[in-house]
Amino acid sequence: MKKILITGGAGFIGSHVVRRFVNTYPDIEIVNLDKLTYAGNLANLNDIEGQSNYRFVKADITDSEEINALFREENFDAVIHLAAESHVDRSITDPTAFVMTNVIGTVNLLNAAREFWKGDYDKKRFYHVSTDEVYGALGETGMFTETTAYDPHSPYSASKASSDHFVRAYHDTYGLDVVISNCSNNYGSHHFPEKLIPLAINNIKNNKPVPVYGKGENVRDWLWVEDHARAIDVIFHQAKTGETYNIGGHNEWKNIDLIMLLCKIMDEKLAREPGSSAKLITYVTDRAGHDLRYAIDSTKLQEKLDWVPSLQFEEGLAKTVDWYLENEEWLENVTSGQYKKYYEDQYTER
Repeated sequence: MKKILITGGAGFIGSHVVRRFVNTYPDIEIVNLDKLTYAGNLANLNDIEGQSNYRFVKADITDSEEINALFREENFDAVIHLAAESHVDRSITDPTAFVMTNVIGTVNLLNAAREFWKGDYDKKRFYHVSTDEVYGALGETGMFTETTAYDPHSPYSASKASSDHFVRAYHDTYGLDVVISNCSNNYGSHHFPEKLIPLAINNIKNNKPVPVYGKGENVRDWLWVEDHARAIDVIFHQAKTGETYNIGGHNEWKNIDLIMLLCKIMDEKLAREPGSSAKLITYVTDRAGHDLRYAIDSTKLQEKLDWVPSLQFEEGLAKTVDWYLENEEWLENVTSGQYKKYYEDQYTER
């Protein structure tokens, strides 16, 4: 392969994937496409912006003409598709935006691949990055596998489920070489602070209330974002066409237990009295349709493609805290303006 298009490459997970591919494959040109919405930030990639095999293109995947023109000009060998609206709370407020980006945008990319890869489907690859939320919710036991029936409960997860179905349909109907991965919650550096961990870090640092939905009983499986990027690399290069892989950390935490651990780490890092950060925890009105528990079974990925997570959660969380405390300017830049209004509207105390 000579040229790979990575969509959403200025976002949280996307920037880690772009960085990995640029640094690991110097002979492959990596084209990063991003609309640069609130969660897209080119400062996430300052360290590689001068690399000879990296290029950024500002574009909107919901604009089919723009996408078709890009495919016509660039002759991509593959697409790794991460561009998405991804925050459940925002999807409840504005579901149409999620349909446009996550469904229509994905179909536009598939249509471009179908049109401009004709005759070469076996030499090209379309990799679609999805989420474990498409599977719905679990009780106290059990795990999501690649054959778990879809049962999305939020506009976000419904839009991602729809995009997954379209990707598989283009494989079955037109013969496109596609692969899909469904991943659990990610954490790490460069994460926009509307999500739980960076939000809590930022608020604790500034002695502001740390909002926790309901009673904090919801359970999530957490994966270090660099392990996710490594999994995407392995799946992209080794997976058979049409395959789906679940990516998870085997690392389940109740939200309240995670926040308590984070408070403990922050007290240590900021030299505060033990227990002082925990006093900032504030319980807020629970999210509508809030799934109780997610858990990913990544046995297939581990056994078939020899991938395993590299970090224990406590170590990864400490690394994450260090990054945010060492990059205050980045955090201040992304928490200004519209984010402040969104935050005020979203998190109301019970």
